[in-house]
Amino acid sequence: MARILVFLAAWIACGVATAQYPSKPIRLIVTYPPGGGADAMARLLAPRIGERLGQPVVVENRPGASGTIGADAVARAAPDGYTLLFDASAHGVNPSLYAKLPYEPRKAFAAVSLVVLFPNVLVVNPSFPAKSVDEFVALVRSQPGRISYASSGSGSAQHLAAVLFCQGAGLDMIHVPYKGGGPALTDVIGGQVPVYFANMASGLPHVTAGRLRALGVTGTKRSANVPQLPALAETVPGYEVYEWNAVFAPAGTPAAVLERLHAELARALAEKEVRERIAALGGEVAALAPADTARWVSAQMDKWAQVVRTAGIKLD
Repeated sequence: MARILVFLAAWIACGVATAQYPSKPIRLIVTYPPGGGADAMARLLAPRIGERLGQPVVVENRPGASGTIGADAVARAAPDGYTLLFDASAHGVNPSLYAKLPYEPRKAFAAVSLVVLFPNVLVVNPSFPAKSVDEFVALVRSQPGRISYASSGSGSAQHLAAVLFCQGAGLDMIHVPYKGGGPALTDVIGGQVPVYFANMASGLPHVTAGRLRALGVTGTKRSANVPQLPALAETVPGYEVYEWNAVFAPAGTPAAVLERLHAELARALAEKEVRERIAALGGEVAALAPADTARWVSAQMDKWAQVVRTAGIKLD
């Protein structure tokens, strides 16, 4: 009887706390440094979510180890909705790249919402002979192991986008990893390396200026931002790569809190100014519900585990 009473008291207390949520500021931990894409997206949304919740949403940057430092901080936090994680695509790849993580990636978090999808764009130096995706595939096939592509580092979104395309199209290319997207993009523009799967926000201005040639986008369909470019899936059926952002809470956070957070986040994403800002960066709003987000992230983990295993990718 005593145990039942304790359980009932805890259950009632939890219900009261949920009903009053939020009653204090919320921390939104971003796993990357200030000034980056994830940070910009978090800071775009945080004040709007806070206004709707009636409490400040404070962005806190915890960069390092491909996002695992910030993720671990959230995994260890109380599951009360006051510490949230704003993470990126590496969240779905890290379980395959790291032999051991300080948290169980499939069990440590409760999904709140997918936020935005960013397709990459396949770009080449203007001197590169191929002017279409089909020409690109034919050229690379004719020179196996001779044409190189840049990436922002082993295991990065750009690296994995190229690996998946090579696997699907049956291509053999040389990977040239850089320490960051900036140096990689600079060398592709300079002609040191001819090929790159660029972030749209950083790559398209160079395409417009004529410093790069764009061949296609990595989403499942053509992008509204560059509708003239084909999706690579038109050449390699099933090909799909997005960089993405999503919000998570510690596992065990009450479902009612997750739903409240998702609802306010979805309303913020529906604002005209927010949608225009995301579109300007080449992104697509994707405000999936908690359960749908959890399934989507799990599928990403499965997908990249197979790609990493097949390619034998190891971190530098």
